[in-house]
Amino acid sequence: MKTLDPSAARILIADDQEDVLAALRLLLKGEGYRAVTVNSPAKVLQMLEQEEFDAVLIDLNYARDTTSGREGLDLLSRIQGLDSTLPVIVMTAYANVELAVEAMRRGARDFVQKPWDNQRLMAILRNQVELAAVLRNSRRLEAENESLRETDPTLIATSPAMRPVLELIQRVGPSDTNVLITGENGTGKGVVARALHAMSPRSGKALVTVNMGGLSEGVFESELFGHMKGAFTDAKSDRVGRFELADGGTLFLDEIANIPVSQQARLLRVLETGEFERVGSSRTRRTDVRVLSATNANIAGEVAAGRFRQDLLFRLNTVEIALPPLRERPEDIPVLATHFLNQHAQRYRKPLVGFEASALQLMRDYPWPGNVREFDHAVERAALMAREPKITAADLGLRLGTGNSPRLEDMSLDEVEALLIRRTLARFDGNAMKAAESLGLSRSAFYRRLEKHGL
Repeated sequence: MKTLDPSAARILIADDQEDVLAALRLLLKGEGYRAVTVNSPAKVLQMLEQEEFDAVLIDLNYARDTTSGREGLDLLSRIQGLDSTLPVIVMTAYANVELAVEAMRRGARDFVQKPWDNQRLMAILRNQVELAAVLRNSRRLEAENESLRETDPTLIATSPAMRPVLELIQRVGPSDTNVLITGENGTGKGVVARALHAMSPRSGKALVTVNMGGLSEGVFESELFGHMKGAFTDAKSDRVGRFELADGGTLFLDEIANIPVSQQARLLRVLETGEFERVGSSRTRRTDVRVLSATNANIAGEVAAGRFRQDLLFRLNTVEIALPPLRERPEDIPVLATHFLNQHAQRYRKPLVGFEASALQLMRDYPWPGNVREFDHAVERAALMAREPKITAADLGLRLGTGNSPRLEDMSLDEVEALLIRRTLARFDGNAMKAAESLGLSRSAFYRRLEKHGL
């Protein structure tokens, strides 16, 4: 079952007495929950196959002439078989210790005796819904981390330009030092962050990534620090922020230079003290995270212009790792090409064995303004287009004209848009905010286009 939106909590209730169902519907509606009611175990299973719920509240007895609870216990086991993360609370008018123990053994999260106490029942439901949400988040992060370990591209580098980078990664990876990773778009800053996390004592915990360029100022605090139910109009339940999700692990703040100046003080505080408050709460929470950050901007220039706090920069760049662009590491092109080709040949099930000499020469001559990310996309395209076992220059679809400028009339609309974005970024020295403003785009719209074109 998929993860539910915590702002729309849905509770499935099963009981064979309509007056009980009506009372529970009224109670939950008053607490802001959405209640769906059924009157038999078969309908519970049918609803769980069709829809998603945050919790299930079931009676243990459905046949009027029995009080054993067997029907409810069997239903409980079947629900656990469908989704072990879905909290189930059981209730019965015929409670005894043995029945309660058996229900808990089969996976019930709590046991309620009829007639119930409204306050206690709602406290149980709230706690179980919140705990289930945290458990789903934890499992999702574990799955994402496992996927990253299995599928992340290897940090491939044999060129002289990359040797200082590899040495720094080896030296600071096993530490808790905050690291700032700089370099042009597509140079592999995210790959370096994952390598640093994998080498650290925190590798068994979560690596949580936040694209700071994609966060509007209005959701910044909620995303990083979380919020409490009712903190603002759309806050219909508590939310765990990224600092809490990354507790004990690593937080990777990508595009760090795009943090609004008005929010930089809050980030500085949590970096200095490990303390923060959720939006709408006065309770101070603590977190233990290693912070990795990345930017393609001239961060020193941002500080000089007053757009980035110098004290925040000091906290972020205990060590700085500067990645060279692909055009400065031509020795890596053949080995990168082979690595990406093997990946895409396997993915698309094509019997590809290498590159023709003309294709390799074209890749060496091309300036790669999008760096390794663009290089990977070009090889993927070639793998799809190739008709022979070896990739040809034509398969790559690269154009080298006067000054390496392709003719607009030979390009598709998407290619023209990508070229314009590249040139605008270059004109503003990689400053995404200035480039977006120049193109008349919002920051989020600009970042969607960067992602679309692999920039």
